[in-house]
Amino acid sequence: MPDTLLLQPRHQPEGLRDRGARALVKFMRFFADTFFAKRYGHRAVVLETVAAVPGMVGGALQHLRALRRMESDRGWIRVLIDEAENERMHLMTFIEIAKPTWLERLLILLVQGAFFNFFFLLYLISSGTAHRIVGYLEEEAVVSYTEYLAGVDDGTYPNVPAPQIAIDYWQLAPDARLRDVILVIRQDEAKHRDVNHQFANELATSQP
Repeated sequence: MPDTLLLQPRHQPEGLRDRGARALVKFMRFFADTFFAKRYGHRAVVLETVAAVPGMVGGALQHLRALRRMESDRGWIRVLIDEAENERMHLMTFIEIAKPTWLERLLILLVQGAFFNFFFLLYLISSGTAHRIVGYLEEEAVVSYTEYLAGVDDGTYPNVPAPQIAIDYWQLAPDARLRDVILVIRQDEAKHRDVNHQFANELATSQP
């Protein structure tokens, strides 16, 4: 898919909740840009740790909801758990590439703990808003990986060999490079973006 299509926003804010979700994501983007600047590999390590939280939280709460109401989950549980696993593989890949510092490892503990509790409570209160936030987060992830890709292409970042874990998981060529990894991860993020916006839309239309 051409970059111009991939980078197009998938949901324009509608109403106060959407605008609030979008503003929160923009604030988080500002924090990431300030702290990591152009160190995209290290940014990916921290952010992918956080990105793996929503799918696991949403999947668990959808599972409990389906049990409690004794009704179908509409296939959401598997999609969300798969999303969490996919984001975890993004993390495992970039740990091999970026080699996080002790400060970044500490930041991971703090940010993940805070975000887990925030997202858990938010999902209980408004699962639609939670999915909308994830959708907007993934829109920003697509932008970040596109910028990272441009940096690899212009020589700012070395196009190092792909880690074996990435070659095995995405079934890449044995001689795959960082550029190939960024492309498949960006495609994953685009899929998560579309799925979470779709879930948020479905929840919005199902409310009385």
